[in-house]
This record gives sequence, C-alpha cells and structure tokens, in this order.
Amino acid sequence: MTIRRLTLDDLDACLRLAADRGWPPERHKWRLLFELGEPYGIDAPDGDGLAATTVLTCYGAGHAVVSMVLTASRYERRGLAGRVMGHVLERAGDRAVSLYATEYGRPLYERLGFRVVGRAARHTGVFTGEPSGRTRPASPGDLEAILALDAELFGADRSAALRRMPAFGEQIRVAEGGSGLLGFGHCWRNDDNTVIGPVVARDDGTARALIGDLALAAGGEVRMDFDLSHGPMIAWAARHGVGDPWPVSRMVRNGGLPGDPARQYLPFMQALG
Repeated sequence: MTIRRLTLDDLDACLRLAADRGWPPERHKWRLLFELGEPYGIDAPDGDGLAATTVLTCYGAGHAVVSMVLTASRYERRGLAGRVMGHVLERAGDRAVSLYATEYGRPLYERLGFRVVGRAARHTGVFTGEPSGRTRPASPGDLEAILALDAELFGADRSAALRRMPAFGEQIRVAEGGSGLLGFGHCWRNDDNTVIGPVVARDDGTARALIGDLALAAGGEVRMDFDLSHGPMIAWAARHGVGDPWPVSRMVRNGGLPGDPARQYLPFMQALG
C-alpha cells in the first residue's frame, strides 16, 4: 500500500475516516491543515476511501507537528500508523517533532523515539464573567506586532498559520501596555463549540483578559486546551464555568519544545501544536 500526498479532493474521505474512528468531522479544521501542512494517506485496498492518514506541519527549519494519525478500524493492527508516521518523520528531517497523544496512541510514538514532556487537557463549558476592559479587536495594522511577539514567545516560525487567523477565525484580540503589545488571542468555530487559541501573552493577567474577552464574545460553549503546567489558569477557567478536562500527553522527538511554554497559554489547536 503506497503512501501518497493528499489533496483537497480527499477531504471527504478524511472526514469519513474520522467518523469511522469516532472523531467529529471538523471540516473547517481539516481544511486549514490541508492548507498549512503536508497531508498524507494510504488508499484502502478495498477501494473504499482511505486506510490511514496523517498531517505534518512544519514551522521553519527547527520544528514540526504531527497530527490526524488515523487508521480505518477494518485495517487496524496492520502497521499502517507506523508506516505513515515513518514517512512524515523522514519528511521532517532534523526538526524537533511534537504531537499530542492519547493513551491509545502513546505506545506507538514511544517506539518511534518520542518522549512525554508534559500533559494537556481539553476544557469545555460556557464562560461566565465580565469584559476585562483591557483588550480590543485586532486591526490589520497589528499583524506585524503579533508576528514579532509570537516569534519571540512561541519560538518557531508559525507566521503562515497566524496570517490565516482573520479568514479562519471568529475574532482576534490584542492587549497593549507601555512597552507595546503584551499579548494576542484568537478564537475559531469548530463543529459544536468555539475554540480559544492561540493565546500568547507576557503575563497571566493579560492572558486571562484575552481569554475571557474572547470567550464572552463567542458566547455558547467554548473549548480551551490548557497545558497542565498552567494550574492557576485552569483553576481560573473552572471558576468561570470551563472545566470537564480530557487529558492527553504532549510528546517530542529529536529535541524539545520551542520558545517559552509558560507564555504560550493556549495552542491554535492541538493539531498545530
């Protein structure tokens, strides 16, 4: 079975494979990953869609993220996940590679040389509170400052993803201080909730203001994927109605995570690191 580069013509087949494994469709998310990353798959030998998929997203020459590692239920335990993973790791070259792993997938990644460097959890709920008065909607003129702050604190070049925020997401907000931009945040609509992320800020207070204002503007159920090292932020979110954690492991191969993790409050999405 040959591994091939997928195109947008394969998007529906990816959604069918996701449904086969009990994942939500997330068409909007998949489309962004096709635009930013390198999606690969194996056609099902029976001619019915895809047998396996994965996506590699590179951030410059130093870091890459693997996501959407799926195998059709009728082809599981045949080594297909290992094959597509081997392919994207070869494509990643010398880059450090990170991913979020469930307990089910973790043994495969450990065999491939990944190690656990942290834990994260999806938190959902309807955010309650009042506007902070500290943030404002971003304008096109804020983009260069956003990219500069992200390059400093995220530590890798994800400018291609950030430049897509205005078209992909629901809202971008920024917070400023005497020294310039203190943080930015973004939210985007998924199938059944609004995901808050990325949020990058110089301090916890700025991050809380950005997250709270984005969640209030979104209304309804929101999702926040906090690293468990952000204990005070998780407790703050729980006090405001966002909890029900579902944990995963964060794993890295061939290096470490870039930038300053303490200032990276929420990822764009787990699939983008």
